[in-house]
Parts: sequence; C-alpha cells; structure tokens
Amino acid sequence: MNQNDAKTVLRVVKIVALILAVLILGMNSYYTIGEQEQAVVTTFGKPESVSTPGLHFKVPFIQKVTKVDTTIKGLAIGYDINSNMPVEEESLMITSDYNFVNVDFFLEYKVSDPIKALYASQNPVLILKNMAQGCIRSVIGSYEVDSVITTGKSEIQSRIKEELMAQLEMQDIGIQLVSISIQDAEPPTEAVIEAFKAVETAKQGKETAINNANKYRSEQKPQADAQVDQIKKEAEAQKEARINEAEGQAARFNALYEEYIKYPLITKQRMFYEAMQEILPGLEVIIDNGDGSVQKILPLDTFGE
Repeated sequence: MNQNDAKTVLRVVKIVALILAVLILGMNSYYTIGEQEQAVVTTFGKPESVSTPGLHFKVPFIQKVTKVDTTIKGLAIGYDINSNMPVEEESLMITSDYNFVNVDFFLEYKVSDPIKALYASQNPVLILKNMAQGCIRSVIGSYEVDSVITTGKSEIQSRIKEELMAQLEMQDIGIQLVSISIQDAEPPTEAVIEAFKAVETAKQGKETAINNANKYRSEQKPQADAQVDQIKKEAEAQKEARINEAEGQAARFNALYEEYIKYPLITKQRMFYEAMQEILPGLEVIIDNGDGSVQKILPLDTFGE
C-alpha cells in the first residue's frame, strides 16, 4: 500500500467515526414523554421535572432523563394480589374489645411528585405500605369487632384514609393516596363466623322491622291527623253553637226582664199564657161523674158518641 492509499483509508475512517459520533449524539439528544408519564431531567446532579407529553431535547452525556409512571397503581394489604391467598401477618388484628379479626385492604396510589418519588426515599411504595399498616392497626384497634365486621366499615375506611393522608403529607415522599377500602373482614374461626352471620341476620331483621313500622306510621299518620282535625272542627262548631244559643237565651231573658220592669202584670200574664200554650196541647183532662161514665175534656173532643 502506497502513501496515497494510506491517506485515503485514514480519511474514510475519520469520516465513518464522525458519522457514528453524530449519530450517537443525535440519538442521545432527545426523548419523548407519554400521556401517563413525567420525566426527571438531571443536570450535573440537579433534578428538574418535565410533565409536558411529547418530544423533548437534552444535552447528550450531560443531562440524564428518568421517566416516572404516573398512572394509578394498586397495593394489597392482608392478601397476595396475584394469588389472592391470605397473608395472616398483615390481616390479623385485635379490636378494642380484645377480639381477633382478619381484615383485607386494597390501596390505590399514584406518584404526585416525580423528583421526591425518586430521591426523597429509597422505596416510597414500601414506606407507603408500612404507614398504611400502622394506620390500619391503630384505627381497627379503636373499634369493637362487631363494628369492624358489620356496621362500621365506611367510618373505619374514612378514618384510615384521613390518617394516612396526613402522614403522607408530613413525610412528603412524592406519593399521593387515591383510595383505600376494606375488601373483606371476618373472624378467624368458623364458629365465630357463623355467630357473626347470625348477628348480621338479626340486625337486618331489626332494620326491616323498623322500616315496616316507619312505613305503617307514614301511612296511618295522615288519616289520624285528619280524624283529629275533624274532631277539633266538630268541637269548635258545637262550642260556637252553644255559645250562640246561650247568648240568644241571655238576650231573650234580658229583653223579657226589661218588659217585666215596665209592665209587671202584663208580662206575668203573657208568660202564663205562653206557658199554657206549650202545656195544654199535650194535657188530658178527664171528668168522672161517679156513675162509671167518663168524659175527656182536654184535648177538646166531642162530649157525646
């Protein structure tokens, strides 16, 4: 190989190396972010969050990009989410009345701050699970077993959520709680399970009886109210009638008394005649002459037959 050929080969190698360097630099100078992703761009150790989806550029070999999934994820407590088998060391708890109960929870969370989720702690999901277990045991331990298994589930879930959210805000690990719910709650033995089923059945029967009683009251109350109203109206009418009658009699008596004061004799005679007029139509006067013959005088009938 002569000198010219050596120079040509060297020139080709330099061109190929330059092309490869350009390609490598080009491939490391951009990145894309999906709809459910955020990116953390680190420049000389200083992180910066990028949340806008699409194509973005970076300085090759200087800026490092770490993508963070921001979709809602689930976490099981008390059972294995893949096999659905119980995990007793997580689910077995003690209540305020010193009973044991198995309670399973499902927790939903998502990344709220990618930088803190990456750098504030080594394993934020494990920290979240440990905090959730602590809140769960604390709240369950303040309720009686009856409430945990039957009527108090909604209230227990709300209290656990409030306490866990407060702890997450205080720890500030870049994880946000979406929801936490009781999947199952039951006593640890079959005998106790049957007893609680009987209690639940009795409570449902009680609720049914209360609902039926309320329904009957709702149906009967309008009719009873109507009867009470009718009785009151009739009593008011009778009261008004008696008052009016008494006032009328009093007015007549006063008028008669005034006439009596003016004309005592005439008034007495008038009262006598009016009394006789009321009495005589129903009065019978019978005369017996002693010989067995009887004659009725009043009312005025014929004297002979």
